[in-house]
Amino acid sequence: QPVELEAYSLAPSEAEFWLKTSNPSKFAAEHGDSLLEYLKRVLLQAAPITSPADVAWFLASYARDAKARLEHHSDLPALANIRQALENALGIKFEREQGNKFFRSTLVQTLFYGLFSAWVLWHKENLNREDKEDKFNWKSAAHHLHVPMLAILFEQIAAPSKLKSLGLVEVLNWTGAALNRVRREEFFRQFDEGQAVQYFYEPFLQAFDPDLRKELGVWYTPPEIVRYMVARVDRVLREELNIEDGLANPDVYILDPCCGTGAYLVEVLRYITDTLQENGAGALAMALVKKAAIERIFGFEILTAPFVVAHLQLGLFLQSLGVPLIEDSERVGIYLTNALTGWQPPDEESKQKIQQLQLSFPELNKEREAADEVKRGKPILVILGNPPYNAFAGTSPAEEAGLVEVYKQGLISDWGIKKFNLDELYVRFFRLAERCISENTGKGVVCYISNFSYLGDPSFVVMRQRFLQEFDRLWFDCLNGDSRETGKLTPEGNPDPSVFSTQYNKEGIRVGTTIGLMVRKEVRNKNVDVYFRHFWGVAKREQLLDSLNNQDFDAFYQVSNPETSNRYSFRPSDVSSHYLAWPKLTDLSCQDSSLIIPLQG
Repeated sequence: QPVELEAYSLAPSEAEFWLKTSNPSKFAAEHGDSLLEYLKRVLLQAAPITSPADVAWFLASYARDAKARLEHHSDLPALANIRQALENALGIKFEREQGNKFFRSTLVQTLFYGLFSAWVLWHKENLNREDKEDKFNWKSAAHHLHVPMLAILFEQIAAPSKLKSLGLVEVLNWTGAALNRVRREEFFRQFDEGQAVQYFYEPFLQAFDPDLRKELGVWYTPPEIVRYMVARVDRVLREELNIEDGLANPDVYILDPCCGTGAYLVEVLRYITDTLQENGAGALAMALVKKAAIERIFGFEILTAPFVVAHLQLGLFLQSLGVPLIEDSERVGIYLTNALTGWQPPDEESKQKIQQLQLSFPELNKEREAADEVKRGKPILVILGNPPYNAFAGTSPAEEAGLVEVYKQGLISDWGIKKFNLDELYVRFFRLAERCISENTGKGVVCYISNFSYLGDPSFVVMRQRFLQEFDRLWFDCLNGDSRETGKLTPEGNPDPSVFSTQYNKEGIRVGTTIGLMVRKEVRNKNVDVYFRHFWGVAKREQLLDSLNNQDFDAFYQVSNPETSNRYSFRPSDVSSHYLAWPKLTDLSCQDSSLIIPLQG
C-alpha cells in the first residue's frame, strides 16, 4: 500500500501553474530555495540519519517550511494571545514588519526545538523503561518537556485548532518521521560528547533564518575562547578579589546575560567540578555542582531555540555527573527573558501587563518572576559571555534603548563628536554589566568577547571614561581579524582570520574582536591599571589557551595610558609627548584659512 510521505505544491491547479511560469524569475524566487530543500529531503528519505549536523539540517529545513506557511498568515489571529503574552513576558514589543518577523521566528523556534527537546528527553527516558517505545509521537511532545514555561508555550502553539488553521500539521508529521529515522545510538554517542550542540545554534539559525541571524549578530563561541575566559575569570576572582576557590566559592553568583546554548555555563560547572575534586570534596562534589547549577549560575536568553538547547546541555552535563535533575521539581537557572529589561521595579503600565500575563499564562509569568528575582535580588559577582553584535529592529523598548544614554553624555559638548553610533547591541550589554557590578554588587568581574570598536574609536570615549571610573584593573586581549581595518591580514601580510572562523563558517565574523576583562574591587585602587596585548594569525585561539600557563600574567601585556589627549584609548600608543603638543588638523581647520600654508610637493 503506497504511503504519501511529503508533498510539494507549485500551484493549486494546472492552469495557474502555466500562468505562473509565464514570469520565470518571479516563479523561481517564490519556489527556488524551498523546492530545492524539498527535493533534497525526498532524495534523503531512504538514507539513515546519524550525525547531529544532519538532524539539525532536517530540523531547520522543516522549520523554514513552517515559517513560510506562517508568513501567509500575517495577522495570526489564532496566536494573538500568545503574541501578547510573549511581549509581556519578554519585556519587548513586536512592532512593524520586523517585529512580526521576530514573532513568527520565535513561534517556529519554540515549536521545533520544543519538539527536538522532547525527542531527546523521550529517548533518555525510554532507555530505562522495560516497555520501550519504538516510535516517538510528536503529538505527545509536551509530556516530555520538564520546564513548565516551555511546556505550556509548546502546548499553546501546538494545539490542534491552531496547527490546523496555520497548515503546520503535515510539516510536524514530516519532522516526527525524520526524527524516527535517526539511528539514535550513533546520534547520541556524538551528541553526548558535548561539541555537537553547536550544530543546533549558529548553523540552525543560518539555515532556518539567515537574515535574523545576521541582524542579531549570533555567533557560536569556539570552545577555546570559552575555556580561556572562564579560566581568566576564576584567576581574577582568586588573585584580585581574594576569593578562595574562585568560581567554586558558594558566594560567587554568575550570570551569562546572553547564554545561547549554554557553553559558558557548562564550562563554569566543569571548572567548579574540577576545583571541588582537587579540594577533596569527594562524593559531595557532585551535589555541590548541582546546587550551583540551580541556585547561583544563571543564564538569560531571548531566542527559544538556544534556550531549549541550553537546558538540554546543562541537564546532560549534570546527568553525566550522576546528579540528574528530578522531573518537574528542579531546573537549572536558565530563563527565557530579555536580559536588558526588568532590572528596575515595574511602573503602573508594566504592572497591568504582568497582571494580565498572570491571568492568561501563569507559567510564563512564573518564568518572568524567576528572571526578575535574579535581576533584582541576586548579588551577581561575575558577568561573562558573548553578547550579540547587532540591534534588531522592531523589538526594542524604551528601557532597553535608554541603557546607553550615559555613554552619549558630553560627546558633542565636551568632545566635539557629532557623528556616533552606540546602538549596537553589545554596547547595551556592557552598560548592563557595568551597572550591575558597580551599582548593585559594588565589586565583581566583567568578561565579554565582543566587537573591538570600543577600544579606541572616538564614539566610545565616554564609555571608556566610565570603565576607568568604575573598574580598577582592565585587561584587553585584542584578537584582530577585522576585514575593514586590516583586510584580515597580520602586520606581516599573513592571513589573520576571525577568531570565530570555524570549519563550518570559514569567514567568521567580519569585525575585529577583543576579550575585555574588568575587575572592580571592594576597596578601590587609587590608580587604574590598563593592560593590552595583540593576537594575530591563524593560531590565536591556541595561543590564548597557552598563555594561561604564564605565572606572571601581566608581564605579557603592554601597559596602556588612557588620558584626555588620546581620548582615553585602551590601545597603547608609541607617540611621543612632543608630537601630541602639536596642534591637530581639527584645531587648524577652525582658524582662518589664510593662516594655513600649503605644502609644496
